[in-house]
Amino acid sequence: YTATGSGDGIQQARARSVDFGATHSPLDADALAKAQLIQIPTVVGAIVPVVNLPGVASGSLRLDGPTLADIFGGQIKQWNDARIAALNPSLRLPALPLARLVRADESGSTETFTRYLAATSPGWKGKASKKVDWNGAVTAAKGTDGVTEALLRHEGSIGYVSYDRVQKKRLEAVALKNADGQFALPSERSIQAAVRGSGLVDNPFASLLNARELTYVLIPSDAQRAAAAGPTLQFFAWALQKGDAIVRQTGFVALPMLVQASAFKTLLSVRGADGKMLSVKL
Repeated sequence: YTATGSGDGIQQARARSVDFGATHSPLDADALAKAQLIQIPTVVGAIVPVVNLPGVASGSLRLDGPTLADIFGGQIKQWNDARIAALNPSLRLPALPLARLVRADESGSTETFTRYLAATSPGWKGKASKKVDWNGAVTAAKGTDGVTEALLRHEGSIGYVSYDRVQKKRLEAVALKNADGQFALPSERSIQAAVRGSGLVDNPFASLLNARELTYVLIPSDAQRAAAAGPTLQFFAWALQKGDAIVRQTGFVALPMLVQASAFKTLLSVRGADGKMLSVKL
């Protein structure tokens, strides 16, 4: 398995150069049909703003959506800016220039993150994408690990990474103001609470902005590839049944049972060249 970006995962799945590709950005029904792919969710995760600020303890920095949007829009350039200070009256913010770290590759994390910015700031309307034309100077790194390593090297930096990297690398997560007006920190418990309060159980493709994200896999569904897809389908059938315990303490959250059932139904929709359902042990 190669941990690249969602853009590469989609491209390679379409090209049939892999048995499955992974993406944070789900394809719509028309795109799936055109590429002859099925798509199933695997786990629930979170995209987290992270910082490297000397003298500021992890989790103590508070931001809201509009302020975060102006930071990544290049309008806020210093850490002791009045708008950041107003949200953090108890913190002594350093007089450091604010360095933005972003993904260099086509990334579902970037698309999810910028869709959130667009939902909270008029200035970001229509700009959400897997790869963004950032306003002003930014430091671009390839992959989540590239952003993580750059963050650890540069004081005064801010970036966005998946929650599992926050856990593994002990990164300084931002407490972000949520839709209820509370400042929330990422944790498995808070991600689970967000899942319970979402429409995810009824619609596995529901918008997950302001809450969390799903990771999906794309698997060929065309009859010509059906025989080769058998082991891949069997693996994900096993993962959906047995993977919950493995997911714990990884920075991700297992799918709700009804979403898992929907994913099973999608797996069983793949047919061989003879039109018959492939054998998948449940």
